[in-house]
Amino acid sequence: MNVEWQLERFDALQLRQLYELLQLRSAVFAVEQNCVYQDLDDLDFEAFHLLGCKQETGQLLAYARCLPAGLKYPEASIGRVVVSGLARGRGLGHELIRCAIAACGPCVDIRINAQAYLESFYLQHGFIAQGDVYLEDGIRHQMMLRPACREPDKSKSQAQPPA
Repeated sequence: MNVEWQLERFDALQLRQLYELLQLRSAVFAVEQNCVYQDLDDLDFEAFHLLGCKQETGQLLAYARCLPAGLKYPEASIGRVVVSGLARGRGLGHELIRCAIAACGPCVDIRINAQAYLESFYLQHGFIAQGDVYLEDGIRHQMMLRPACREPDKSKSQAQPPA
């Protein structure tokens, strides 16, 4: 599956892109995971939005929100990481997280608030679990940190930051 990656500031998103990314986040985090939470938290305004769209159709298949250091945590952070149910099982999650790490910039600490069942996925990308598993919005989570200037991650290929 050929995916085109775009990294956009909030004000540069087209209305259709904004609608599609909010629709995907809602479909997975609220409906699929049966979790009622406040998705729109004002951090989107300062975030970099990473969109992975199918080249042939432009359909949004994957998304992550990249926050600069000091906005949510002292470190840069990646959140709202999501792959459409239609595109799972093809390695797109690994490609997404590699692009998100690259989008955060070279040699920066990156913090994530990972769903606990995905801990081994994030370990492959250089993240280290910190503290105990905890409940957030009824879902088990694990705080993780990827220290600056890590060796390349252990998943397949290396992604380049989106243009």
